[in-house]
Amino acid sequence: MSDVAAVEQFVKKYKTLKSEVAKVIIGQDEVVEQILISIFSGGHALLIGVPGLAKTLMVNTISKALGLEFKRIQFTPDLMPSDILGSEILDETRHFKFIKGPVFSNIILADEINRTPPKTQAALLEAMQERAVTVAGQHYKLQQPYFVLATQNPIEQEGTYPLPEAQLDRFMFAIHLDYPTFQEEVDVVKATTSDRQAEVNALFTAEEIIGFQHLIRRIPVADNVVEYAVRLVGKTRPNASEAATLVKQYIDWGAGPRASQNLILAAKTHAVLKGKFSPDMEDVQAVATGILRHRIIKNYKAEAEGISIEEIIKSLF
Repeated sequence: MSDVAAVEQFVKKYKTLKSEVAKVIIGQDEVVEQILISIFSGGHALLIGVPGLAKTLMVNTISKALGLEFKRIQFTPDLMPSDILGSEILDETRHFKFIKGPVFSNIILADEINRTPPKTQAALLEAMQERAVTVAGQHYKLQQPYFVLATQNPIEQEGTYPLPEAQLDRFMFAIHLDYPTFQEEVDVVKATTSDRQAEVNALFTAEEIIGFQHLIRRIPVADNVVEYAVRLVGKTRPNASEAATLVKQYIDWGAGPRASQNLILAAKTHAVLKGKFSPDMEDVQAVATGILRHRIIKNYKAEAEGISIEEIIKSLF
């Protein structure tokens, strides 16, 4: 099949996928779109939102519709790396046998990732970056496609271990979930307090998803779009000559080169989902907030004056 036909097939399947997810998830269109862009670009996503906004249900529904295996890990202060990766045990023949942990799945929901100590966070880091884990000196490959979706509660900071910048950088998107609108909340309450259960059908196979991920990589990008993305990331660095005025005033640290790579990959996926065969600057702008939000560190002045990261990012356009 030619790439043009593959793009057309992808757009068709994506529309069906969105309506399948909408059977269970009411509203949150932008959030669902960003998660799916993340999956088809081969990245991971961090969901930030208060409890009760259906983060877990959303991930579960998306994994069902994608036909992928899904595991949920509830992060707690006493969670050990072996609880995630798996461990070696002595079997009845007195040989060591490796029992796989929940990390061996296609989609991992790392629930409240900032509740667990750095040692356990770091165990997930190798899995995210290398798509493999090392246990007792043995290297184990994880099945493809592999996708980590972590959630974080922004209000409770007691007894939490904030994710270090290096780990945040591993996430392609940081997605903020907002409260639903009045009408959406009415629909949610009606749907969740009745006896009717929506059935979600699996629309993809793992091989198809990997095929679409490769298709995204093959999408051509004009040089001026790549340069625009790199320049946009360069403007977030306060010490750079092209840094924006707001950045020099309110930012301590800007985004690194991984942001530029993710901008282009996500812009390609965004373009394809809109039926285009190559991304333009609008596609880069459409995905920029989710990709830059967690890679820019505000200074004390920005906190004091109530300047949000989103305002600073919008000023870069």
